[in-house]
This record gives sequence, structure tokens and C-alpha cells, in this order.
Amino acid sequence: MKAPLDLDQLQTFISIADTGSFTRAAEEVHRTQSAVSMQMRRLEERIGKPLFEKDGRTNKLTEEGEKLLAYARRLIYLNRETLAAFDDRRLEGTIRIGTPDDYADRFLPEIMARFARSNPRVELTVICEPTPGLVEHIRRGNLDIALVTHNDARGQSEVVRREPLLWVSSVNHATHEQEVLPMAFGRPNCIWRRAACDVLDGMNRDYRILFTSFSATVITAAVLSGLAISVLPECALRPGMRVLSEADGFGALPDCRIGIMRGQTDQPEIVDALARHIAESLDNISVPSGEEAGSFDFASLAFTRIKRTRPNQVLPGW
Repeated sequence: MKAPLDLDQLQTFISIADTGSFTRAAEEVHRTQSAVSMQMRRLEERIGKPLFEKDGRTNKLTEEGEKLLAYARRLIYLNRETLAAFDDRRLEGTIRIGTPDDYADRFLPEIMARFARSNPRVELTVICEPTPGLVEHIRRGNLDIALVTHNDARGQSEVVRREPLLWVSSVNHATHEQEVLPMAFGRPNCIWRRAACDVLDGMNRDYRILFTSFSATVITAAVLSGLAISVLPECALRPGMRVLSEADGFGALPDCRIGIMRGQTDQPEIVDALARHIAESLDNISVPSGEEAGSFDFASLAFTRIKRTRPNQVLPGW
């Protein structure tokens, strides 16, 4: 039987992948650059595949390296979770987290499950509101941490995930072919709404805002019923939606950046732990497999930082 993988080597490998540099990774893992290079040579020998290739001055992952990265993150996370389960000094207390309801629906189950297993003595209080409200809660001290849509103008947040922002319609209706496009958006201060309106105005497309709501459930219902078109991040796609592209007459939208905001708290250890769990959970989240979702192949819809949904992709029910 082959010897198990070395977790120290995997941690260094992740640091190189995240920084794109052996030098910066060496600083992060507190090793010399030569020691880091030796670790990676041994890891490549262990895997039996090249993991890096030069891309100018940076080190780019090969296809096999990208494959290993997903496993490496899971192994490192599981190692931390295992150690935490036997730590008598485990965190204890209450933490208040906020998130928009569309992120809550997609991300919270994974985040809460992982965090609760590692920190069973910590009580989570969850508030679901649109990002502007969460930013205000952070400023007023009503929240310890929030998962928000990053906006440079609203304050600093740590971006932990990027996804394409997509035009969506119903697969069962020709809503996007109407002369005056009916739209469903969040409230006027929603950055997705402003981005969509800017694109439509720039293309001289006629539209009217038919529905306005801070609830992702309402926007989704308007789209699926064929009453309106909207813009949603990839994580918010639902069965029965159609993704519209430039071929349908819809211009490209900016990426959705999902970030973490921290409030003033007297429990920084818990906040740091939850922030780490959020970042690691969002790295691991993907769409259901084909077996879980029926016969439809979800492989091309993987919710990662680099994958994008194919234009005109139809999402059937499961």
C-alpha cells in the first residue's frame, strides 16, 4: 500500500496555489524557498504527476495540480476539524452572523454543519437581510460577522468567492423576447440592479422594472413564472431557469464578489474561526452531482471561482 500524503506538503502546496509564488508561500509556511521546492518535488514524486508549470513569473497549476488542490483543501480542513474535536479548550459562546437569503439558502447549510461539528459549544444567531442592511448592522455593532456582496463603496470586506452574475429567464416562457423587457430586481441600492440597468441603458434596450423586492424568493418566483427577467449570481440559479447570453441580446455583467465583513466583538477567536470555516466551506461547495440531481449533467455548472455557466444553459427540474 502506498504511504499516505504528507499534510505539511499539502499545506505548502495550497499556499503556492493561492499566492502563485514559491517565495510568498515560503513566507506563509515559515520555511526557506529551497525547503518549499524540495517539498513540492517530493509531492510530485508521490503523486506521480507534474503539479506546476511556469506562467511568466508565476507558478501555474497544471490540470493535475488543479485536481489535487480540491482534495488538498478538504484534507487540511478535515485535519483541523479532527483536532478541534479533541481540543478541551474548544471555543464557547454566542456569535451573530448575517447573510442575504440567497446566500443563506446556498451556503449556510455547509457552513453551519462544518462549524457546529468543530465548535459544538458555540451558539449561532443568524440574521437574513440584503447586504446594505447587513453593513449597517455591522457598523452599529449588531452583528459579529456577515457574508455580503462585496462593494468597494460600502466598506471593506474580504472577498472569499467570485461568481459570474447572469441574466436569467424562465425556460418555459419567452419573456426575454418581449419588446419591453419586464425586470425583477432588488431595491434601488442593490448593486446587481444598478449593474443590470447600466448594461441595458448602454445597449438602448427598453425595459421596465415590474417587481422590486429584497427577497431572493420573490425575485426567483417572478423569473420562474415567466413574469420577469432578472440577474442572479451563479449560486442562485434554480431548476427551470434559462441563462441568457450576448447571443440573446444581453451584454456581459460584472462578476459577483462575495465577501466577509467583521464587526467589533469581544470574541475575536470565535469570529476568526467562523471566518475561516466560511472561506473553506465556500471553496468546497459545488452543485449536486448527476446522480443526486437526475440525468442532467451539472459538471459544467460547478460553482467555483473559475468555472462559468454555459450561455443558453437550461436548468430542468429535479
